[in-house]
Amino acid sequence: MNALIFYTVYPLLWLISKLPFRAIYVLSDACYLLVYRIIGYRKKVVRQNLALCFPEKSGAELKSIEIKFYHHLCDIFLEMIKTLDLKPEDLKERFIITNPEAIKDIDYSGKSAIVMCAHYASYEWITAIKTYDSDLRAFGIYKKIKNPYFDNMVKKIRTRFNTDIIDKNEATRTMLRNKVNNIGGYYGMVADQSPKAGKITYWGEFMGQETPMFVGSEIMAKRLDFSVYFFQIDKIKRGVYQAELILLAENPKEFENFKITEKYFELVEAQIKNAPEFYFWIHKRWKHKKENFENS
Repeated sequence: MNALIFYTVYPLLWLISKLPFRAIYVLSDACYLLVYRIIGYRKKVVRQNLALCFPEKSGAELKSIEIKFYHHLCDIFLEMIKTLDLKPEDLKERFIITNPEAIKDIDYSGKSAIVMCAHYASYEWITAIKTYDSDLRAFGIYKKIKNPYFDNMVKKIRTRFNTDIIDKNEATRTMLRNKVNNIGGYYGMVADQSPKAGKITYWGEFMGQETPMFVGSEIMAKRLDFSVYFFQIDKIKRGVYQAELILLAENPKEFENFKITEKYFELVEAQIKNAPEFYFWIHKRWKHKKENFENS
């Protein structure tokens, strides 16, 4: 069944990847009508999240953010498909790192770096880091898709620009092995997701809410003495993004526990408040409540 679904859908995805960007965004507008106006995909979750995070905003303001978000959601999905046919030089023009000297700083530092980003703007295109001149290898940590055929397709997309993909369950072993073998690299982690209930070790404040925070990036950075950066990504216009590498910790062991994580979430929150329509509101980010854990 997995193969049947994939081979039914893949020819359409391949054809979409061959479209010019102008046609991609015409198609995106059509997808918006289907996903938002007709299906109403996760509309309830999006509205709950927006109301929770922006209690000061009017209903009209929240509605405006909601509509812009669904347009952006369709854009990034089709941009990911377009990546199947995207040349490195084209990606570099569309995902612009404004401080490429930071890449050289990492290269010359003599140690690897964990690069944290959020489900914001175009996190799918962070592999563009290897379109810049870099001596280190790039690794992306990802969650495996249940359908192995689609999983292979996503890996193909994400490895087109000399980036290695690591299943999240293998991340720790791979990082340790690379450290022992003196293999330097960047480790990209989308780190704003909610931990599983049984793995919550720290609660912090995010978007005005007591929020369980994923702390694996900080723990591994301290354990392996990796520097930590935040990849701040902004959407300039459709299909064009700017990104800046912001140093969070050069020597993470010098920081109190969870301070790096808190600093990361502060930067993510600032991004969201500046342009909330580019955050991934379809996740049930605040499904866990601290009082439920304290009373259990």
